[in-house]
Formats: sequence, structure tokens, C-alpha cells
Amino acid sequence: MGNIVKENLKEKKFRLSDKSKDLISYCFMIGPYFIMFATFIILPILIAIILSFTYFDTINTPELIGIDNYINVFTTDEEFVKNILPNTLKYAFIVGPIGFSLSFFMAWVLAQLPKGPRKYFALLLYTPSMVGPILVAILWRSIFSGSENGYLNALLLSMEFIDKPIQFLQSPDYLLNIMIFVSLWSSMGIGFLSMLAGVLNTNKELYEAGKIDGIRNRFQEIFYITIPSMKPQMLFGSVMAIVGAFSMGEIGVQLSGANPTPQYSGSLIVNHIADYGYLRSDMGYAAALSVILFFIIFGFSKLGHILFAERN
Repeated sequence: MGNIVKENLKEKKFRLSDKSKDLISYCFMIGPYFIMFATFIILPILIAIILSFTYFDTINTPELIGIDNYINVFTTDEEFVKNILPNTLKYAFIVGPIGFSLSFFMAWVLAQLPKGPRKYFALLLYTPSMVGPILVAILWRSIFSGSENGYLNALLLSMEFIDKPIQFLQSPDYLLNIMIFVSLWSSMGIGFLSMLAGVLNTNKELYEAGKIDGIRNRFQEIFYITIPSMKPQMLFGSVMAIVGAFSMGEIGVQLSGANPTPQYSGSLIVNHIADYGYLRSDMGYAAALSVILFFIIFGFSKLGHILFAERN
């Protein structure tokens, strides 16, 4: 009897040791990812939140000032209230939803093509998102150049629509709209590829069943079958569109050649952060702006989850 009890105890110890080995293996597998995530995501966010309550000129020790930076953003920063925030919201509300819709539409159109030409058209649409900054600096600045040699000015002058060159990239009337146009042109990024994969992987039997149940046209197929079948890809695409729309700031600087842009006409929150952080060396205020931007992106990302997340 005693030997049986001892053997049972040994088996239990052996089982516990197996569980311990599984736990150690799990830690080894998830450990590198957790360390990288904590180092490059969690830690910078915490540091930014802490710095946002200080005055820090990058030289002297940060001085705690409470919520003064947040108060100043909405009370004393006229550029932020009059230009930066409206510019950012206009840019994001146009580029985000329209870019997302274009990505889905083009993904659906390409899914109707044969496999051969589809991959070439997909590459053609995806390429601007990879080389966008280069083309902005070379192509679009040449097209919208304010000199007589600018392609658009030369065309308008030759057709006698204007009598002198227009300063497209230096004018508050044109810069933000040009930024929106160029951003939409290069909006077919990772979200577009994920939605293309989602459309292609939709179960074809669902379309046959839909026809039996009364679906009569492509619009009904998209609304009742395609979109519900690819909600994970739609969610990913929406989050990428939101993050890209609110975090895109360099395009205005690249087009106009200055930060801040002329009369703040093309300046977004990201540009304002760079202005205060790198040019004015007010890291505390820049950190407060970063935290505000973080919560704006987080809030709209949660909206994307509400719209496209699968419900059990």
C-alpha cells in the first residue's frame, strides 16, 4: 500500500514538472515579443505621458507643471485651435473613409479579374504606398510647382486659363486639398492587400446560396455576403486607414518644403508635434500633443472595432 502511494506521489510530481516545462517553454516563446513590445511600445507611451506633465527643454531636468500643457493646447495655442486641429480632422475624415472605401472597391474589382492580370494590377495599385514619399518629392512637386515650368502651371498657361503661375504648394487655398489628393492616390497599402485576400477567400458557395435565397445583384452580394464574410480584413483595413490618416504629416512638409507649412495651411498634429519637439525644443508640450493624438487614434480605432469586429 505504501509503495502504491509513493508511486502516485512520484507521478504527480512528474506531471507538475511537465506543467512547469510547458510554462517555461511558453515564456521562452512569448518572452522576446513581450520584451520588444514593452520596450518600443509600452515604455515610450508611458514616458510620453509622464513628460506631458512637465516642462522639458531637452537640456535641463524636466520640471513638473501638472496639466498646464494640456490647458495651453486648447487655450493659448491659437495655431492648434484655428488651423492644426481643423486641418487634421478634415484630412483624416476625407482620407480615412474614402481611402478605406477605395481600397475595398479596388480589392473587389481586382477579385473579378483572372489570376494572371490580377497580380499585376494589384502590384500597380500597391506600389505608390511603398514609394509615396519619393514620388511626392519628385513627381508631385514637379506637377504642382509654382514656376512657369511646373507641369500644371504650364498646361494652364498654354490653354490661357491663367495669366500668371499659381503658387499651389505655398497657397492656403490649395495645399491641404493637394495633400488629400496625393494621399488618396497612395492609399492602396497593406489594408488594400488584406481586403483583396478577404474578397478572394470568401466562400463561393455562399454566393450560390444567396442567389437561392433571393439575392439578385452584385450590390446585394457585397452587402449581405462579401462584407460580413471578411470582417477581420475590414477591421484591419479600417484600423490601418485611421492610423495612417491621423499619423500622416510628412506629406505637407515634403510638398511645401517647410515645417510649419505656409500659414499652417497644411500642418497637421504630427507636424505640430515635430515643430515643438524638434524645432522649439519643448518636449513636454510635444509630449502632451502626442498623448492627445494617441487618444484620438485610439477612440476612432475603437469605432472601427464596433463597426467591423465579429460578435459571438
